[in-house]
Amino acid sequence: MIELNDYWMGRDKKYPASWNEDIEAHAIDLLARLNSLLAVFGEDRAVNSGWRPPEVNSATPNAALKSKHMTGNAVDLADPEGDLDDWCSENDGSRLIQYGLWMESPAATKGWCHLQNLPPKSGKRVFFP
Repeated sequence: MIELNDYWMGRDKKYPASWNEDIEAHAIDLLARLNSLLAVFGEDRAVNSGWRPPEVNSATPNAALKSKHMTGNAVDLADPEGDLDDWCSENDGSRLIQYGLWMESPAATKGWCHLQNLPPKSGKRVFFP
């Protein structure tokens, strides 16, 4: 189970001026959905990248300028073999739909699984960043 402390990665303490209650509310919603999905998946995953304050996001290679990580709406989970990516993608993303999640295409996220609780501009459940 992923806890808020796992998601914050200590950044809530290091960058308190960038953190706010809206970000926390988004993160709580994201983790509820994510933990429900992982319970059915049957395996825990470590957080590779959780909340990113603007200072961290701008230093993250290939991060989107308006990354959903900055608002508490996205997470990258360790997925070295791609098992979680594959499982989420099965059946046209029906599991993603069930839990109200969207995922970056596994082709773009080798070694991790990016999940978010807001749709991308394309609206596709599995999308290219």
